[in-house]
Amino acid sequence: MLGTPKRILHLGYALAMFLVTSVLVGVLVAGLVVPVAGLAGMGSRAAARELESLPEALVTPPQPEGSKILLGDGSVLAYLYDQNRVYVPLSKIAPIMRQAQLAIEDHRFYEHGALDVKATLRAFIRNSSAGGPTQGGSTITQQYVKMVQIEKARQAGDLEGIKAAQETTYARKIQELRYATSLEQKLNKDQILERYLNIAYYGDGAYGVEAAARHYFGISAAKLSLPQAAMLAGLVQNPDAHNPVRDLAAAMQRRDEVLNRMAELAVITPGQATAAKKVRFDRTKVTTVRNGCVGTKYPFLCQYVEQSLEKSPSLGRTVEDRVNMIKRGGLTVQTKIDQRSQRTAQKAINRVIDPRDPVISTMDMIQPGTGLIIAMAQSRPVMGARIRKGETYWNYSVEPSMGGAQGYQAGSTFKAFTAAAALEKGIPLTKKFNAQRTMNYSGRAFESCHGRRHVYGSWKVSNSTGYNGVMDMYKGTQMSVNNYYVQLELATGMCRVTKMAKRLGVKSSSAGRDLVDFYQDKPAFTLGSVEVSPMSMAEAYATFAARGIHCNPIIISKIITRNGKELAAPSADCKRVLSAKVADGMNKLLGTVMSKGTGLRARISDGRDQAGKTGTIDSAEAVWFVGYTPDIAGVAMISIDNQKKPFRKGKKGFRHGGVKGYTLPHSGTYLEGSGGGDAGMKIWKPVMEKYLRHVPKSKFKAPPKVIDQGRSVRLPDVCGMSVRRATKLLERKGFTVTNGYTYSSRPSGTLLGISPCRGIVREFSTIYIVYSAGEDPAIVAARRRAAADRARAQARAQAEAKRAAQKRAAEQKKAAEKKAAQKKAAEQKKGKG
Repeated sequence: MLGTPKRILHLGYALAMFLVTSVLVGVLVAGLVVPVAGLAGMGSRAAARELESLPEALVTPPQPEGSKILLGDGSVLAYLYDQNRVYVPLSKIAPIMRQAQLAIEDHRFYEHGALDVKATLRAFIRNSSAGGPTQGGSTITQQYVKMVQIEKARQAGDLEGIKAAQETTYARKIQELRYATSLEQKLNKDQILERYLNIAYYGDGAYGVEAAARHYFGISAAKLSLPQAAMLAGLVQNPDAHNPVRDLAAAMQRRDEVLNRMAELAVITPGQATAAKKVRFDRTKVTTVRNGCVGTKYPFLCQYVEQSLEKSPSLGRTVEDRVNMIKRGGLTVQTKIDQRSQRTAQKAINRVIDPRDPVISTMDMIQPGTGLIIAMAQSRPVMGARIRKGETYWNYSVEPSMGGAQGYQAGSTFKAFTAAAALEKGIPLTKKFNAQRTMNYSGRAFESCHGRRHVYGSWKVSNSTGYNGVMDMYKGTQMSVNNYYVQLELATGMCRVTKMAKRLGVKSSSAGRDLVDFYQDKPAFTLGSVEVSPMSMAEAYATFAARGIHCNPIIISKIITRNGKELAAPSADCKRVLSAKVADGMNKLLGTVMSKGTGLRARISDGRDQAGKTGTIDSAEAVWFVGYTPDIAGVAMISIDNQKKPFRKGKKGFRHGGVKGYTLPHSGTYLEGSGGGDAGMKIWKPVMEKYLRHVPKSKFKAPPKVIDQGRSVRLPDVCGMSVRRATKLLERKGFTVTNGYTYSSRPSGTLLGISPCRGIVREFSTIYIVYSAGEDPAIVAARRRAAADRARAQARAQAEAKRAAQKRAAEQKKAAEKKAAQKKAAEQKKGKG
C-alpha cells in the first residue's frame, strides 16, 4: 500500500522534483549556459530559460564597514557607521570559529562545489513532502550570495529588492545557484568563507565576526574560545531570536546545539562539548561601539570632522555619496586634535562658566600659516538634549553649515578689518581724525559695493571708552574709539572694509547673507553689528599673524581607505590675501593694544610679541577678545543665551545691560562686561600662556615707514579756491577735508583760508578749511592784564606824587613856621635890648 491519495501525490511530486533537480545539477555543473532538452514539462523549460537570462557573474561590492576618527595621538575618538563591521582576513579569525560556523551551516563546504547535491536533494524531498516553501540545503556560498544581494538592495534603498532576495522560492534558489557557481570559479573556498564570516549578521547591531566578538565578549575574533565560537555560529540562522543579550536561555540552547553538531561531526570531542556547555555567558563583557559623535570625549570636534568629511570631494561627487563613503567605506580618518591643548582650553572655560549658566562661551585656537585647529572648546561640552544639565547639539564656535548656531555680534573686534582696509588703500597709521565724544552722521554719504548711499534717518555715534579729540589710528585703536573708526571707515570705503573681512575668512552666520551685504542703512560694519562665528574670527586674525597668508581651518591630516589608499583630505588652501607690509602694519597697530590699550590685562606675561583687539557690543550682550602671537591665534567669547532667563527679551525679569555687572548663578563668576577683562584676562590669557610655555619666542616684522607715515604726494593747488570747489577736489584725491579754527584778529567765523593749500604733503592727510575763532582769549586776557597793570602803576605813581607833594608842603610849612618862630624870637630879643 502506498498510502492515501495525498501521500501518493506528494511522493509523485517529489519524484518529479528529483528528476528536475538532477537535470538542474547537470546544467549547473556544465556551466548553466546551454538549454537542456527533456526537462519535465513547461516548468522545466521555463527554469532553463530563467537560467539563461541571469547574469553569470555576481557583482560583489566591498562589504559595508564603518569608519573611525583618530585623535592626534592615534587613539580612537569615534566610529561612524551604518553597520558595525570590522573586516578581518581569515587568518585573524580563530580556527575554532570557522569550524563551528561550518559545522552548523555547511560541514561539507570544502568537499562540494557551489551546490551540495545531497543536501539539495534532501531538502527538495523534505520540502515537497511538507508541501511548504523551500528550506535548508543552501551552501555557505549560496548563503553568501543571498547576503550580498540583500546588502546591495539595502545600500540602494531598494525595499523590494531586499524582499526579493529573501523569498523562499525555487526561482530564487536557481538564481542563487547560478551566482554561486560563477563565484566559485573566481574565488577559492577560503576567500568565500572569509567574506561570509565578515558579512554575516550576528545580532545586536554586530555585522561580521570581528564586530560580534568585540561586542559580545570584548575580544578579537582571533581569540574566540570554543563556547564563544559556538554561540556566535548559532546566531547566523536567527540572530534576533538567539541574541544572548535579549534572550539568554534561547542563546544558550542554540549554542549547545552547535556544540552537539560539532561533536557529532568529530570536530570536537564529547568531553570538549560537555566542558564548553558549562561555560556561562558573561553579560559584563558586552560592549557597545558608539555610533557617531554623541558621547565621545570631544563631540563637537568630532562633529566638525564629520562635517568636513561630508564636504570633501575626494569622498564622492554628492553629499549622499560622501555620507555613504563615511558610513560604509571603512575609512581611517587621522586628525591633528591635540588633547593637551583641548583640555587646557576646556578647563579655562570651566573655571569661569558652568554649563548650566545662562551664557555661552567659546575658546578657539588656530595655527597661523597652516590653518590647523589647535582647540575648539565651549562652555557646554556635552552633546545631548538635556538642556537643564547644560547639554546642547550646537557647536557654538562654527557657522551653521558646520553645525553651529546663529552666531554672535563681535563688536569692536571688527575695527581691525577697517584698519587693514585703510592701510591697504594707503591710509597710514598716523592718519588723524577729530573723534568727538558724540557725532551725528545723519544723511552722510558712504560708498558701498552697490554704489553710493546715504545714512537713512538719524544716526548718532558716541565713544564708549571715554576718549575723544584729535587722534591717530594708534590711539583710536588702543582705546577702541568709535568715532575715529566710523570716520576711518567712511574714508576707506565700506566696500573695501567688508571685502577685507571676507578675504580674511570672516563668515556670516546669517543664512543666505554675504558679508558685503551688511550695510543696512548705515555704515555700522566697523562697530561689529554682524553675527559671525568665533572660529572664523580666529581664522581672520591668524591671517595677520601669518603676514597676510590666509588658511582655511582644518583638522584632518589623512584619510585612508580600507585598502590603504590615501584620499585627499580637506585642504587649508593657504594663499596670500593681504600684502606682508599691510599685515606687518596691523601687527604693530594691534600690538599697541596689548601694551598701551584695552588689551593690557590680557597680555601674556613672558614679554613675547603679541597683538589683539577687545570687543564689546553696545548692549554688552557679548564680550570678545581676539589675540595672537606669530605662532598661535585665539579667540575667547562670552555671550548671553537669549533662550534662558534672565535674557529672554519681552519676558518678565528680563535683564538689561547684558553681562555687564552680572554674577553667573551656577559658577558664581562676576562679569564686568568687558572684552579685555572677562574674555581676555579670564579665558584667553591662561590658555595662551600655557600653550606658549614651551614655544620659542617669535617676533613680528616691523612695517615699512610708508605704512606708518604714508607716501608723499603733491597737493593740488587750492589756494584762493572756493571752499566747495576745493573740498570736492581734495576729497576726490583721497584727502580728508575738515573744518579748523584758529585765533585771529578777524571776527569769529571769518574764513581765513585752506591749510595747507599747496606743496608736498602725506597722502590721505587731513586738510583744514580754516576759520577765525576770534581773538585768542589768552591774548585778550593778557592785554587786559597789562592795562590793569598800567592803571595800577599810574595810580600808585599818582599816590606817590601826592604823598611827596604833601610831604613837601608839610616840610615847607614847618620851615616857614620855624622861620617865623625864629623871626619872632629875634624881634623879642631885640625889643628887650
